Amino acid sequence: MRAVVTRVSSASVTIGGETAGAIGRGYLILLGVGPNDTEAVCDKLAEKICNLRVFEDENGKMNRNLEQVGGAILVVSQFTLYADTSSRRPGFSRAAKPDLAVPLYERFMDQCRARGFRVEHGRFGADMQVASVNDGPVTILYDTEGNL
Repeated sequence: MRAVVTRVSSASVTIGGETAGAIGRGYLILLGVGPNDTEAVCDKLAEKICNLRVFEDENGKMNRNLEQVGGAILVVSQFTLYADTSSRRPGFSRAAKPDLAVPLYERFMDQCRARGFRVEHGRFGADMQVASVNDGPVTILYDTEGNL
């Protein structure tokens, strides 16, 4: 799995002119699923992100996690994170097919909810408009094919 996690002051996703999900302070997560991903990988990624400490403490150090600041999560499916960029026109055959990707996308959000977080989301496969006010900016990239 690949996840781009951005610390935000606010973020929203709109589908067909209607707001599908919106949060204040928290994480905007663009989430891509690869063909070799499993439930175990999904669970570990959710645990890592939910415990990520990138919010400032009283000394200005990134030492607080999402729970400590009362943050929420907005998850947007992003198959383009698996783009093959070897040519000028990217290919997307490296992304998982929907029969694998959708259940893992849903599981990821369930794992975040199980840790007590409010989770908003887009709709898998939809044409979405994502807006965010990046805080910092702080953006972290996770790729489960590397070290988690």
